[in-house]
Amino acid sequence: MPIITNIEDLRVLAQKRVPRMFYDYADSGSWTESTYRGNETDFQKIKFRQRVAVNMENRSTKTQMIGQDVSMPVAIAPTGLTGMQHADGEILGARAAKKFGIPFTLSTMSICSIEDVAKGTDGHPFWFQLYVMKDRDFINNLIDRAKAANCSALVLTLDLQILGQRHKDIKNGLSAPPKLTIPNIINMMTKPRWCAGMLGATRRDFGNIVGHVKGVENMSSLGAWTAQQFDPALNWGDVEWIKKRWGGKLILKGIQDVEDAKLAVESGADALIVSNHGGRQLDGAETSIRALPAIVDAVGKQIEVHMDGGIRSGQDVLRATALGAKGTYIGRAWLYALGAMGEEGVSKCLELIHKELELSMAFCGHTNINTVDKGILLPGTFPTA
Repeated sequence: MPIITNIEDLRVLAQKRVPRMFYDYADSGSWTESTYRGNETDFQKIKFRQRVAVNMENRSTKTQMIGQDVSMPVAIAPTGLTGMQHADGEILGARAAKKFGIPFTLSTMSICSIEDVAKGTDGHPFWFQLYVMKDRDFINNLIDRAKAANCSALVLTLDLQILGQRHKDIKNGLSAPPKLTIPNIINMMTKPRWCAGMLGATRRDFGNIVGHVKGVENMSSLGAWTAQQFDPALNWGDVEWIKKRWGGKLILKGIQDVEDAKLAVESGADALIVSNHGGRQLDGAETSIRALPAIVDAVGKQIEVHMDGGIRSGQDVLRATALGAKGTYIGRAWLYALGAMGEEGVSKCLELIHKELELSMAFCGHTNINTVDKGILLPGTFPTA
């Protein structure tokens, strides 16, 4: 087993172990992928102010996200097709998050269903991410299922009314289960660990959809349904309807603009996530970390501001926290870890991020994450409102 010291080590291992079509699904953006790459590289431009001769004992990264206690200001982001990175991937990720004391967010487009994850974590509360489909009966049913599973927050994604084009998915013929083309068969033959896991898995379809929608009983019928179901007419009236229908904590994901942030406040949501969908939708959009300060400045006193996109380390979590984020989300980082080493890999990922967050915070002169502000950053190196 290779020695794992950072997220990049997990990425390299995942690339070796996960079939190309599913690794590429996680590790790609739309069109030229400029926003996808920028999400990560813009973090590196932000420099820290190192402080010395400060008492670094009794360090704590504990805080709250939407009123829930968390061991660090990090949640596992909702990611589609997770159960194709590793057999039962959503269940394994939720278990690792439960052990570490952070939220796990299940995607509508997951392989394991809401009920699978609830059973796999012994009913431990998790968050559920909702896509708005034209089939409102299905949405009503999903919300009811999330309530029944004891989900403690609903994450409503607003930036996927239509799908951005991701070239790698088209070239790979992405599907779940994978299309058995000759190139895909040859590639899967080089991934024996993945194949062995999948042979023993009972979950290979989109568990939240197949069997829950009239006329969708298999992957071929599902493909036709989903192609028509993402709702391009989604608007703030729908957000209000979903908030009332859900009745619990609501987080709005996909906010990049100050005007939309103000509308999110008016909607009565509990939090918003500054996000460009990991660079998978509008290529050329502003990176999440650069969009964050203006949104915090505009609405941070009225609503809890979170962010995702490009986080690959505890230092990135610290940078986002310094710029006003009350919570951050990891997507690709945990998918690499899952594909590399299953549940053990996700736990390792969280340990790496936590240790780097805690140590970097102390080097900047703080021992409590709740006291961190932009004063830990070197002036002139970070974006301002």
